[in-house]
This record gives sequence, C-alpha cells and structure tokens, in this order.
Amino acid sequence: MSGDHHDDALISRRVRRLETLLEEKGVLSGGALDEAIDAFLSQSSPANGARVVARAWADPSFRSRLLADGTAAAQELGHMEGSYQRLRVVENTESVHNVIVCTLCSCYPLRLLGPSPSWYKSESYRSRVVREPRAVLAEFGLVLPDGTEISVWDSSAETRYMVLPRRPAGTESLPEEELAALVTRNALIGTAAL
Repeated sequence: MSGDHHDDALISRRVRRLETLLEEKGVLSGGALDEAIDAFLSQSSPANGARVVARAWADPSFRSRLLADGTAAAQELGHMEGSYQRLRVVENTESVHNVIVCTLCSCYPLRLLGPSPSWYKSESYRSRVVREPRAVLAEFGLVLPDGTEISVWDSSAETRYMVLPRRPAGTESLPEEELAALVTRNALIGTAAL
C-alpha cells in the first residue's frame, strides 16, 4: 500500500479530533469552522476546471505552461492558491485518452472539479478502471477506437490529476466563456469526451 494514500476512517477521526481541540481551546467555534468549510466548497467547482481548459484551448502559451506545471498555471487564474498538492494536467490527443482515479482512497482536485462524484469514490471504479479501463469507459458511454491508448493516472495526497480534453472541432471562433461551457466534470476526469 502506497504511503501517498489515506485510510478514510483514520483521516475522519483525526479531523474530528482537531475540530474538537480547536473548539475546546476557543480557537474556533463549530459554526466558524462550518462557515470556513462552506466558503471553501463554494469556491470548488467543475466550472473552475472548465475555465482552465478553455484558457488552454484559446491560449497556446498558457496550454504549454499548464502541461509543464499545472499548479502554477491554475494559480495564474486564481485557483490552487494555498494548496499543498501538485496539479498535473494530462492532455488527451487523437491517439491517447487519459483517465484519473485514486485507487486507494479518493484523492481528487476538489478546487477545480468540485466535490467528487460518488462513483469516483466507489471501490468498483477505483479497482476496475486500472484493470479494464476500456470496459469502464464504455459503461460511461465512452467507446474509444481500438487503436486509442488509454493512460490511467493514479492521484495521491501529493499529486492530483486533471485531464485536458481534446478541443471539439468547429469551436475555433468561440470565446473562452463559451468554450468553458462545453467542458464537463466527467471530461476533466476522463470518463467522457466532448
């Protein structure tokens, strides 16, 4: 078992203990902590990842920076500030399709993709997408040509992944806002194409 992954029950106990200590010491009230969490989650959305993708499609220089250092490029757009995780962005091409997973828990780029879907956390997805990615993608409705290579990227506590989907044909004249509207959370995970 990789040291990069966490046992969810252990993490939950540690978080609850930390919350209790913060409340007991008068550092934060439970209500203030809830407000901080709500504020964080309100800024976590797949729309953030979609805007990053739209910028990469519209700006080749940004795309290069995004693929070289996802964290720094996302920070240029106001995302990933204060994050201790590294963001690695993997690009879908005509011959390679990428999909992300966290095989031992549910590490996920929350700030860019919003709260993770329940299927992403399921044992079935986490175990099967590594062994039989083509079959799992087909269950999502994504049937790739036989010659397409599928790369599966395993997120960890230190490194989170996001897929840069292929830009749809015929979108060259669209402004970034309209491009972003085309991007879905599943495309950012790699379980869908656009």
